[in-house]
Amino acid sequence: MTKELLKGNEAIAEAAVRAGVEAYFGYPITPQTELLEYMSRRLPELNRAFLQAESEVAAINMVYGAACAGARVMTSSSSPGVSLMMEGVSYIFGSEVPCVIVDVMRGGPGLGNIAPSQADYFQVVKGGGHGDYRPITLAPATVQEAIDLTYQAFELAEKYRTIVFILLDGNIGQMMEPAELPPMRAAGGRSNSAERSASGGHRAAWALTGAQGRSKNIITSIYLVPEVEEEYNLKLQAKLALIRENEVRCAEYQIEDAEHLVVGFGTSGRVAQTAVKQARAEGLRVGLFRPISLFPFPEKRLAELARQARSFLVVEMNAGQMIEDVRLAVSGQGPGGSTPPVKFYGRMGGVVPLPDEVLEAIRGIAK
Repeated sequence: MTKELLKGNEAIAEAAVRAGVEAYFGYPITPQTELLEYMSRRLPELNRAFLQAESEVAAINMVYGAACAGARVMTSSSSPGVSLMMEGVSYIFGSEVPCVIVDVMRGGPGLGNIAPSQADYFQVVKGGGHGDYRPITLAPATVQEAIDLTYQAFELAEKYRTIVFILLDGNIGQMMEPAELPPMRAAGGRSNSAERSASGGHRAAWALTGAQGRSKNIITSIYLVPEVEEEYNLKLQAKLALIRENEVRCAEYQIEDAEHLVVGFGTSGRVAQTAVKQARAEGLRVGLFRPISLFPFPEKRLAELARQARSFLVVEMNAGQMIEDVRLAVSGQGPGGSTPPVKFYGRMGGVVPLPDEVLEAIRGIAK
């Protein structure tokens, strides 16, 4: 494979195409619109389904319907649009059907602006719809990582019959970098063959493909008897526990001898890595820990590092959201049951922190 100069949004779209996505439903909103525009050209070329819905609410419910039919399906949006989708997201999780959702975050709250932000962390990672649920959430920091995670996302969604979010900010969606695209798969991905039914071709055995020659399938998220609803919720929580055990992803840089750790995801992680290099040049023993899976959060690894690090600095493009998970992970995990201090540096409203700003914050914790 050879590297090409690719734009983040378009690279994600092509990665989804090559992963075998069969249907895309969405609505334009900046800074995500190039993804939708790319799909509008690419999918019809392959005789796959593309539809620009009348709203984000319509788009997520179209995703729900296609997912129930066993199609490999996705949508994408940016922060206010994802807010509109949240009722449907909860229904999809409650019905245990797989789909992939891309959120290219922008400044907020409200309409905000079209500049990059990371303020959707709570909304996406904690399950912004109603009920006890958590979607798998993957946060790329480069265009290559966005491609790779999108390609993997459909497999994860189908493996666990769940939602996978690709969570990135407008910087990564808009930037161009050299990257390699994965091989082309047939529509539907032709994966998980053990779960495919003969009557449904490559469709999963649970999908609504018509009950000719077999008993009917029922997909629902409504359980009116509280005890039955609780039993179903316990089943979903067991699935989430399995995901926590098996799907943690993170990246580490200069961790081995680090006395102080910077924690950042996505663009913040990229900026922080530059600052860590500069701090190392000054003789400061600093490392970078970058969560890639925001759910499941790499809490066990952070707890291990709390026995080594004297302090933590969390860098985010928001008012401080992931920092809550970092604090929970390291609480009481230091030597003798102590808790290392966790400091914060953030910029809001679409402002991206500069490496020099993060370096100054690193100097602060190193004191």
